[in-house]
Amino acid sequence: MELPAGIRSRFIDDVNGLRVHVLEAGRRGRPAVLLLHGFPELAYSWRKVMPALAAAGFHAIAPDQRGYGATTGWDGRYDCDLGAYSMLNLVEDAASLLARLELPAAHVVGHDFGAPVAAYCTLTRPGVFRSLALMSAPLGGVPIGARDGRIHEELAALGRKHYQWYYTTREADANMRAARQGLAAFLRAYYHYKSADWPGNRPFPLKDWTASELAKMPTYYVMDLDKGMAETVAPYMPARAPRWLTDAELAVYADAFERTGFQGGLNWYRSATSPEHAQRLIAAVSGRTIDVPSLFIAGAADWGVYQKPGEFERMRESVCTDLRGCELVAGAGHWVQQEQPEAVARLLTQFLSS
Repeated sequence: MELPAGIRSRFIDDVNGLRVHVLEAGRRGRPAVLLLHGFPELAYSWRKVMPALAAAGFHAIAPDQRGYGATTGWDGRYDCDLGAYSMLNLVEDAASLLARLELPAAHVVGHDFGAPVAAYCTLTRPGVFRSLALMSAPLGGVPIGARDGRIHEELAALGRKHYQWYYTTREADANMRAARQGLAAFLRAYYHYKSADWPGNRPFPLKDWTASELAKMPTYYVMDLDKGMAETVAPYMPARAPRWLTDAELAVYADAFERTGFQGGLNWYRSATSPEHAQRLIAAVSGRTIDVPSLFIAGAADWGVYQKPGEFERMRESVCTDLRGCELVAGAGHWVQQEQPEAVARLLTQFLSS
């Protein structure tokens, strides 16, 4: 894996039972920024913003999270203890990493599924996590596992199904690993379909959590009932690699998921969608708000902003009490820090410096 100048790679042992692979940029002793990736991503997803953070005077730290990449010590089976993948244990992973690095505090930035982890870091340990930047996934205070379960029957009647619950099925990992076109091509199509390069990504707020509203989203979020994710994204294979994800860069992801499979990351979805997990999470943070300075960043072409109706609005109105801005970046879809890294680096450095 070739890294941009100034980024170094190492392993940290004994992190909540894990041996964690981290990428770092910037000098120790400067304000620390913990960068948490989403699905299906890696610490490598932050490669384009880490040098800019370092140049601005920060110590940037990006781990391969539990279930991903070169980090080891996690159970990648379907029949594992899902408690290891609970949101509160993922928060413990982040806090333990800081402790092992002997960092008493850090700013935290999360993208995609890393965003709720970052948010719950600040909800449960505001003394450790000094500020919060959420990217692509707003936090509205309602865990998805607490949403009305009747939605699945209603979606099925429309010939559709929700991707997060599809990701909980035993067959999801094998479907993506054994995609007919090959794993690298699967990832290429998946990343393209959710990016600003696909012209169909023109998101807008949905009225409510109903099948008729959710079915307005592209099939990477609300899938056709009879298709797996590999079949869903296959028609969206781009003719050529975009400037923001070259074939060499794509190979880093493909090599990682060829080695580990997707099940580690899919176990996050299995935990998050369970009603039991949702109730434990609600009980742990009942009545709390995010009171540290916060920022929201997403691509202007990112359906992630609106995929859970009401979340974006609740985040702005009541969940984040010191929200400094909501920035929708032109020319970016879901992979905002890779599609438009200069804009994201500028927004993050302005926010963190303030």
